[in-house]
Amino acid sequence: MDGRFYYIMTFGCQMNEHDSEIMAGLLEQMGYRETTKRAEASIILINTCSIRENADKRFFGTLGQLKRLKKENSDLIVAVCGCMMQQEHIIETIKKKYGWVDIIFGTHNIHTLPELINRVINDRQRIIDVWEEHRGVFEGLPSKRLYPFKAFVNITFGCNNFCTYCIVPYTRGRERSRKPEDILAEVKRLAEDGVKEITLLGQNVNSYGIADGFEKDFTDLIYEINKIDGIERIRFMTSHPKDISDKLIKAFGECEKLAAHIHLPVQSGSTRVLTRMNRHYTREDYLEAVRKLKEVTDGNIAITTDVIVGFPGETEEDFEETLSLFEQVKYDSAFTFLYSIRKGTPAEKFEDQIPETVKHERFNRLRNVLDVGMAEINKAYEGRIEKVLVEGRSARNKSTLTGRTSSMKIVNFEGKPDLIGRIVPVKITEGKTYSLFGEVCDEV
Repeated sequence: MDGRFYYIMTFGCQMNEHDSEIMAGLLEQMGYRETTKRAEASIILINTCSIRENADKRFFGTLGQLKRLKKENSDLIVAVCGCMMQQEHIIETIKKKYGWVDIIFGTHNIHTLPELINRVINDRQRIIDVWEEHRGVFEGLPSKRLYPFKAFVNITFGCNNFCTYCIVPYTRGRERSRKPEDILAEVKRLAEDGVKEITLLGQNVNSYGIADGFEKDFTDLIYEINKIDGIERIRFMTSHPKDISDKLIKAFGECEKLAAHIHLPVQSGSTRVLTRMNRHYTREDYLEAVRKLKEVTDGNIAITTDVIVGFPGETEEDFEETLSLFEQVKYDSAFTFLYSIRKGTPAEKFEDQIPETVKHERFNRLRNVLDVGMAEINKAYEGRIEKVLVEGRSARNKSTLTGRTSSMKIVNFEGKPDLIGRIVPVKITEGKTYSLFGEVCDEV
């Protein structure tokens, strides 16, 4: 298949990114090679996200751009997959308006991609193959990792939480966990392949194994991975506040490989809004978890979060509680979102929707509070020596290297290319709002 290339565009979370890595692995097994140029591709694959309205708009905009390429190359295969494809109204829109799409499949059957491609090549007709439910966990799928020295590892799929604003339980199905022995075997293989950092993935890693009745829980899994030679850092995404346990919190003080960072989505600082979101924790519960995390780590942990501004019914008083929570927690960073209606979720039917002007005004106020806090935290890094996993050249300055600390901070510094993939000591010389700057030094 010389001259056969694939191009993958990914929207959304780390779960989608890892799905794309698997699909790239499948395509390379078929003999395709990756290209960064759409016009050069034999297959263009768009992996979609249904969490935010902006992702929907970008997807359809991109899909519209492919019409010209399809006209220029009738052999081009256009495939779309991911969370959006689990929604019937999205499929109907593609069928009616985007006739140049050849393959539509969902989140539960990415392993069938080679079969779907061969069917299109042989039959020359559109294929829609979206499984409504998962049919087990498929082990042993190939993966082409973005970095040779760090990797994503799925531990759970789907979600059982049914937050009123979220479509994930409907697009990725009910929660199911991989067997611990399969996860540990994969991590060992990755370590043997030179991987230094792994990120355990799940919509709610804290509930790992519960629905499947496993004896080992999420924290047990971390302790086991902590023993594996070659792995130097363990991360995980995402941790639900309602299920964070004292046992997991304790692990931050005992597992030397567990990164000094936790992503703990709060979504709102108001208990009243959290109840309407079906989050199953209060403001006080959340703050107590943060207190314990800081206590067990002597304050040496970075906490990041997700927050939704302008959820239906959010009053000014509710929003003020979110502002005050941000001031109290002092987040290292946050993904801040304007609430957008997701078709098929309970919140879609809430009548007390917030005007867009109010949402934007609140969003800007929250960002100001967040930026002030981030600048203060990063300034305190100046003079410290941090261990940085060097990821590559800086996108903005190719003569500069960039990497991340254990606390997930981006650090830019001068260095030779042979440092890429290594964990090196860097003295922080300047802390800015969104990143740190430093210089490689001898470890003290």
